[in-house]
Parts: sequence; C-alpha cells; structure tokens
Amino acid sequence: MSITMDTALASLVPNKRRVSALKSLGVTTVGEALTYYPFRVTEPVPLRTIREAVPGQTMAFAATIRDMRVIPMNARRGYRLEATVDDAAFARSRNIAGGLARLTFFSYRKSYVDWVSTRLRAGTTVVVSGMPSEYMGQLQFTHPDLLTVAPAASGTVAVTGRGDPPTASTARAGGGAPYAGASSQSAPTLKYDADTVPDALTRVCRPRPIYHASSRISSEHIHETILGLLWMMGARTSSVPESQSMPAELVAPSIDNIAVQDGEESESKVATLAQSIPDILPKSIRAAKGLLHRAEAFLAIHDPDSTVRFKEAIETLRYEEAFVSQASLLKARQHAHKSSAHPCLLNGDNETGAASTMDVTNLRDRFIASLPFELTAGQHQVVEDIAADLARDWPMQRLLQGEVGSGKTVVALAAMLQVVGAGYQAVLVAPTQVLAEQHFETIGKMVADLNVPVTLLTGGMKLAARRKALAAAASGEPGIIVATHAAFSKTFQAPHLALVIIDEQHRFGVEQRESLNAKTDDGTTPHLLVMTATPIPRTAAMTWFGDLDISWLTELPGGRKPIRTVVVNEADAGTMGRMFAHIRARVDAGERAYIVCPRIDTDDEDDGGVSAADSARRSRGLSAGSSGRSSRAASSRTSCASADDIGIDDPYETFDDNGETVVRPPLHSVAEIADRLQKLPQFAGIRFVTLTGRDKDDVKTQVMADFASGETPILVSTTVIEVGVDVKQASCIVIFDADRYGLSQLHQLRGRVGRGGTNSWAFLISRAEPGSPAEQRLDVIHNSLDGAEIAQADLEFRGAGDVLGDAQSGGKSSLKLLRVVKDADMIADARTRAEQLLEADPELAGEVQLAGAVLDFTRGNETFLTSS
Repeated sequence: MSITMDTALASLVPNKRRVSALKSLGVTTVGEALTYYPFRVTEPVPLRTIREAVPGQTMAFAATIRDMRVIPMNARRGYRLEATVDDAAFARSRNIAGGLARLTFFSYRKSYVDWVSTRLRAGTTVVVSGMPSEYMGQLQFTHPDLLTVAPAASGTVAVTGRGDPPTASTARAGGGAPYAGASSQSAPTLKYDADTVPDALTRVCRPRPIYHASSRISSEHIHETILGLLWMMGARTSSVPESQSMPAELVAPSIDNIAVQDGEESESKVATLAQSIPDILPKSIRAAKGLLHRAEAFLAIHDPDSTVRFKEAIETLRYEEAFVSQASLLKARQHAHKSSAHPCLLNGDNETGAASTMDVTNLRDRFIASLPFELTAGQHQVVEDIAADLARDWPMQRLLQGEVGSGKTVVALAAMLQVVGAGYQAVLVAPTQVLAEQHFETIGKMVADLNVPVTLLTGGMKLAARRKALAAAASGEPGIIVATHAAFSKTFQAPHLALVIIDEQHRFGVEQRESLNAKTDDGTTPHLLVMTATPIPRTAAMTWFGDLDISWLTELPGGRKPIRTVVVNEADAGTMGRMFAHIRARVDAGERAYIVCPRIDTDDEDDGGVSAADSARRSRGLSAGSSGRSSRAASSRTSCASADDIGIDDPYETFDDNGETVVRPPLHSVAEIADRLQKLPQFAGIRFVTLTGRDKDDVKTQVMADFASGETPILVSTTVIEVGVDVKQASCIVIFDADRYGLSQLHQLRGRVGRGGTNSWAFLISRAEPGSPAEQRLDVIHNSLDGAEIAQADLEFRGAGDVLGDAQSGGKSSLKLLRVVKDADMIADARTRAEQLLEADPELAGEVQLAGAVLDFTRGNETFLTSS
C-alpha cells in the first residue's frame, strides 16, 4: 500500500479508539498527523547513577530488578507495585559504587498492575528515566519511564514498544497476555523494548516532543502513532531489517523502532522518506536559506536527536508556511487583475443597458454634502481611494478596517452611490438579519432625498415581500440591495451588479463571495469591498490580506466618550453587588444594559471528549447560517452542543507540562444567568429578555425592538450582539467568563455601548487565577481602548494564533507555526522571494509541489484569501 500525506489514519491504525481520539483533535490523515506539531520538546535526560541522584532532577540509568511485589491498598481501592533496582553494573562502568532505589506504581486497574509485573520480574535489566524523590529514607521513582532490555543470551529477540497495556481481550487473542509469575524458561517468548543497554539509554536520553493531548489520548500515544506512520513511510533504524515490511492491517510500530541517524545513513533514510513526503519549497530557496528538506524536518521535529535540530526543523516548516501563504496571496492578486469589471465613473457616463429615470449625476458628492456632519480626514481619504478603484476596468479588491463606530457605513454608502450613479447595482451583505435591517433603515433615511431605491432581502422575510425584493434585484434597475445570506442563493439575480460590500468579512467564505460573481449577465466580476471592525495589526494584514489593498479608519467621530472598563472577580460578592446596583441606576435613568454569556443552556458543553476550543470553532463556523455552510473541519467532529451554543472567540485552552488539557469551570449560560439576575433584589420590577443564535429571525427582530424601546431594558444574550447591533441608549455591558474570550472579541463586544454619547461601562467578569496569563490578557483590555494595540497583544498572547484564522472561519488554517508578530521579517522575506519566483514562473509550472500547496492553501484558508 502506497502511503501519502492524504492517506486516512483509519486505514493504517487498527486501534479504532485511538483513531477516534485523534479525530477529536482534528487529525484524520497522515498529513494532519505529521503537522500536529509538539508545543515543546524536553531537554536531553542526563545519565546518573543512583548514588549521583538529586531529588527533583530528572535522570536516567540502567539497573537490574532485585525484587518486585504488589501490595493491595486496603485504606483505598487499588494496588501499589514496588520494585527494588540495583545499578551496580551501570555504576561500575562509571567508576562509582552501585546503589539501590525503589520504583513505585499506583493503579486501580488490576490489568495494568499485571502488565507492569511482567516487565519487572526479578533479574530483568531495565533502563529507567524519571525524577527521584526520597521516601522513608530511600530513593524512589514514582511512575518512571521504563525500557526493558533483552537478555544477552536470548538470541534473536522481538522488539516492541511502550504501547497500551494489554487488556483481557488482547490477552485472550494472544496479543500480549500477562506474564505474571512466568518462569525464567519462558523468557525467550517475552518481548523486550530494546536489544542492548546502550540502545535503550540512547532512546530515553533523547529530547522528547510533548504534544497537546486530551483525556482520550496522551502525548506519549500521539508521539507513538506519528513515529509509527514515519516508520511505515520509510524511516527505519538499522535494528530493523530493510526487508521487514509493515502490513497496513498491523498496529503501527512504537516509538522505539524509529531513530534519526547521523551522517550518510541519515541522508539515505531521508531520501527514502522523501518519496512519500516530497519537498514543497524550491531547491534554490531552500539552499539560499539553509533549510532542511521537508521529510528531514518532520523527522527532526517528531524524533529529534537534539534540541538544536528540533529548532532548525521548526524554522524550516515555519518558513515554508510563510512562503506558501505569500505565494497564494500573490497569485490571488494576479488572478483579480486579469478579470474585467465595470468602471464606475463619478460623472455617470457609463453604459449599462438598464433603463433608469432617476437623476444619477454624482450621487456620491450630493450625499456627502447632505450629511449633517463633516467626514473625518480618514474617511475622506478612503472615499477617494475607493473612487479611484471603482473607476478602473478591473475589480477593486479592498479591505476596510475600522474601529467600532469609526464611520465605515458612511464610506460604504458613498461607494455604493458612486456605483448607482454610474447606472449599476450594489449589494451590501450583512451576517445577520438584525444587522441587515439596521443597515436598511439607516441607509434608507440617509438617501431619502436622493431618489435611490433601497431593497431589503433576508431569509426571514414573508414570501410575498421576498418575491418583490428578488424581482427588484432581477430588474437590473440601478439601486442598493441590503441582504443577508439570501444574496448567495440561486434565486437571487442582479444582472447589473457592479459592487459587492461584505460587512464583517470573517463571517463569510470564499465560495459564498464568489457566488455573487455569477450574478452578472455579462461575465464581469463585481468590485469587492470587505469591512471589519476586528482590529488587525499591520503585520497580520500582510499575512492574511496580502491580496487586497487595505484601508484603515482610526479616527472616531466626535461626541463619543471613552468606555470605562472594569475587571471584576466573580468571587468578590461585594463588588458584584455594587456593579448590579450601578446597572439598576443606569436603567432607572432610561439607559440599557447588555449581559453577555458564552453559552445558551447549562448542558451545552457536554463535549463528549471534544475540547471546548473545538466546540467553539464549530460554533463560529456555523453561526452565520445554516448547517449547509459548515466547514469541512467542523463536520469532521462530533459534539452534543448545538452549533450556536458556544460563542467564545477563543477559549485559550490551557495545558499542563505533559500536554494534557487543564480542566476549567463550566462556562456560564444565558438561561442560568437570566434566572439568577431576575432573582436579585437590585433588579426587582425590571423586565429581562434573552437573545441567542437559536432564536428565529422574527423573534430576534422583536427582541431588539423591545430592548431599544426600553420595554425590556436588560438583554441577556450570547455573542450574537457582537457585530453591528446599534442601540444608542445602551450604556452598560457585562461579559461573563471574560477571561475565556479573545481580546479582539472583547473589544468588539465592548463597542456595543457608548454609541449615543453617554457615559458607558464595560464589566469583565473573570474567574482567572491571580498572576495567570488570563489575568494578564484582561489587564490589556482594561488599560487600552486602542484596537490596534489590543490586536497586537492578542496575537502575542496566542503565539501562532488565529485572530482571523480558523477560529472565525470554522475551517482549518494551514498556518500552524507561523507567528505573524515575531515572524514579520520572515514573512517579508518570503513575500519578496515569492514575487521573484512568480515573476519568472507565473503558473508555477516548474514547481509542481509548490503549486499544489498553494492550491490547497487557497481552498483551505477562506479567511486569509478574500478572493481567488
């Protein structure tokens, strides 16, 4: 069987429980396994004799088992296994006197104790690696790593690894029966971990990669599986005959069957592995940068012979990510410039073939002159930049990033009026019906004196109204269409569509945006303007939006007061009570308050072994529409939680030193908090209302209307209010579990208040431990209102992070190692070299592997490539 990066793990690993556990981590293919990188690597373990041991310092040594006993723990259920070891022979080789130590194991499972007993029979030679401690005056190693060494006189020995302990079923099947009490005559039938002591010492002393794990699979078993895959792809050690095959139906070999050799032997192993793992980077670039071959890098990461080699491999694959991403962005830009678009001039001299009776002469300038306020200098500049883009005969590709309340809607409306004035149609696509209705109402009022038709199209409209809206769009009459995802449906046709504006671009995928290109009747591509209030550092913009021209709106219109941000420890009952009393006072003054929770119901987070981060990714990937828009990555995972149940941007999963997920308190829910708050004396007589992603569109509309009118002045909701909700009377927002959100999302949520010029407050309710990274993140949002500064901090906290990556698209990002802040110079270098390569070979005909990687990146990273 030929194994490639696309081969499914299920066809190679017969342990279905392990396959399922890996799938919950997003690992389903060989390629996903090899790119499931460790988050750290241990330092080499030093060799020491027992007499040289220092409590608390990890060490390794060889010894012989003197005796072993299993002791039932009467006071509590389970067993304690103790073995005494003597390192006399090992110590003698180091000219030191031998010593004794105790190896101790605890377990509730008799099968595990029996399994360990088979390995620790008296007379067995073992290599031990662990951290010593002192107990009752004797040196003790608790649950150390062990390798058993084959007896010198046993002849040919089968080599096995530290796989899962055998169960009763495997014992009956003859796949690893317990050997407790076996006689010495049975020794040749046993399976040992290593042939010689030097071989075992070499393996335990090597640096060990540590992977993010879960309750279903340990870091060690992840490591074991990955090395087994490399073994099957050609990475053999000299102890395994080259003629030995590895049938696909057998369990993948363990950690001990693979090692990176030095010198010529290493090169031959890499050459064999390279047949299954071809290099992506051009040889000239790899040589110029001093990088490893891709196959060599995978070996050095997953089976490093030194920490230096590990770091070299990480840098190689980090540069590969930078190069592929920049080549993808540059090719997307090339493609856009080859397309044709309608030039939309300000004087209205365009020919569209559409009958129009309105006065279209320079609608844009008439609109700007009619505004009751002056545009900021930034708005003026962006309006002129967009005007120049729209006047060209190839499609505009521009990203407009602006702080919450910076006036993006006015800029977008100016662009739409330039297009309408030229005799074409423009569509503004919003991610939710509530936001679409707000845009429709706002735009309708602003163009009321300009005789410009504005049409609303949403999925929640009644049939008659929907048909009327579709007919207006299909007529081709110049005008503005405000729509939700209904604009992506097959029934929507706009034959003279010249401009598409996407509000909050991360809520939509490439396929949806490109479906609008097919709405024109002449094969042209509409101009594209995507907008976001999510703060984007400029280094990140170069990485994610390198195919777009980027505009920033950093000035806020006059009249807005800074939002006061307060971090509240949830356990501080006094401060919580004063906060609720303050909110009651603001409500009595005629203002409104948001209460935000990450979950809908209290039982939503029963993830069945899937991490909260995975649940959150599914939520964000599906929150914008129906299940038909779910991502490939999201559909590969299972969970009891509904797609809209968890709205946290990034729960910042935390891990212990062994890569295990640290269990944290359950997230608060809308149902729970609404019930609790209504019982508080501070809110006696106050009406509450709830809003979640599960509510139907007409319910959402009514809820927001009642909230805005003051009939229900306190709204308890999920993060559905994050984007575009504009209630000018809202002056307070309380965010529960704030320590579990991304900083950029907290900044977005905070922007829902203070929009009417009143004093405003954001209360961040936290359960973060003092001095923890979560507390440090909240300090950033507490001390800053600068979106760019907050976004920069968010990236630095997340490392390789995905402020605009897979966390918000619902897909899987190809950027797993690249750090857009720390690696800015690397990204710039990769972009320069990619430009040179594409200039010489625009279609990458001479770089087949790179061309394939660019295509895969484009397909799998909709959020990074807003057009292709």
